[in-house]
Amino acid sequence: MKIFCIGRNYIDHAKELQNPVPTLPLVFMKPASALLKNNAPFYHPDFSNDIHYELELVLKVGKNGKHISPAFAEQYIKEIAVGVDMTARDLQSELKKKGHPWEIAKGFDNSAIISEFRTYESSKNWHFSFHKNGSSVQEGQSKDMIFSFTDIICHLSKYFSLQQGDLIYTGTPAGVGPIKIGDRFEAFLEDEKLLDFFIK
Repeated sequence: MKIFCIGRNYIDHAKELQNPVPTLPLVFMKPASALLKNNAPFYHPDFSNDIHYELELVLKVGKNGKHISPAFAEQYIKEIAVGVDMTARDLQSELKKKGHPWEIAKGFDNSAIISEFRTYESSKNWHFSFHKNGSSVQEGQSKDMIFSFTDIICHLSKYFSLQQGDLIYTGTPAGVGPIKIGDRFEAFLEDEKLLDFFIK
């Protein structure tokens, strides 16, 4: 099982971090050990003083494929969930300055929080939102992505064999921010709450 992640996939998020808007999907990966399931608490690691939350729609691949064409791309999506890409922003900034990969800042243990999955509906505009301590901090719609689900599936499958069970974190909208011990986060897909966890 592979965990693919797409960076800077919403224009407003790219702007809030003062990053250029990409012309191709920006791809990075997380190891399977990054997954955090079942609303388990996220324990703040001691190697960073600036962990940020990033809420995303997450796709689960339903069948194996390679060099997938746009006409068939959505057939490879089985289910959808919400997930949180936890990012050590201070470490990421230092790595970017040196031109180094992001894995330490993005792929550490428990950095890929994931909800339960729901059946994927083709061509639907998916709405999702995130609450921190009872207040809304992020809200997004799949129609506002720079690169659609189809774009992402086609692009990834040029370079990687997609396999059943692979996960794709599809990018975060504007509103990312820091976490602190004691915070409670709730994430919604449409009107259904799929995540409810604490920072410890």
